[in-house]
Amino acid sequence: MDRTNTPESAAAQLVVARETGQPLEQLPEWCRPDDVEKALAIQRYVTKLLDEPVGGWKCGLPVDDKIFAAPIHANVIARGFVCPVRYSGRGTPVEPEIAYTLGCDLPARTRKYSDSEVFDAVVGARLALELVGCRFRKPENVTFPELLADGLSNEGLFLGPLVSVTPREIPKAFVLRVENSSGAILTREGSHRDDDPSRPLCWLANFLAQRGEGLQAGQVVITGSYAGVLDLPLDTPLGIQFGDLGTLSVQFEGLKGELR
Repeated sequence: MDRTNTPESAAAQLVVARETGQPLEQLPEWCRPDDVEKALAIQRYVTKLLDEPVGGWKCGLPVDDKIFAAPIHANVIARGFVCPVRYSGRGTPVEPEIAYTLGCDLPARTRKYSDSEVFDAVVGARLALELVGCRFRKPENVTFPELLADGLSNEGLFLGPLVSVTPREIPKAFVLRVENSSGAILTREGSHRDDDPSRPLCWLANFLAQRGEGLQAGQVVITGSYAGVLDLPLDTPLGIQFGDLGTLSVQFEGLKGELR
């Protein structure tokens, strides 16, 4: 292992863990990130090594010195009805979210984007499920910069239908109801962790723009769960109702092999 480029070396180990499904205990100390900037550098190298375009981002508002921003690669964004997931012998951990779709670029610039400019770039919002997965065996035992470097436990994204309101009108709370063919199997009072689901979107647009990066047309942005992590069953047709916004239909199918 080349120790002359520690971000790339750390990224290479995370990519192997993705591809083999064999989790790491922790990154070796000599290439372990100890701050946000080093973690973000590892994220960029992971994207480069995977050779996959960035299809979206996950984000949340910063907390103290913690930054919540990570790319979602295009090849792990699923649509339709069947959603392939890595089978763990248990259910499928997901987070119910809203995915904002960009219709035009929000490129790098030094001047801050206003909320109106960000919303003008959004062409729609969809019901979505973030697929939760981590390249570390016990995420609770690793440092936050390591989790950030790994993409904040993102394993993929499932996109559902467009919401029934404009992106500006998405509520901060609603009842989540999960049903199978026999009826409701889970009901929860959902509430967005950052109160307003659009606030992290506006933050991310400026965070990336001021770093010389930016968002691109066609990318989707998820901004946080309405109900933490839900453990949903495999091989079962499900309907997930997001209050009055609409219903997402999905069936998770467990796959073995490459963790993309």
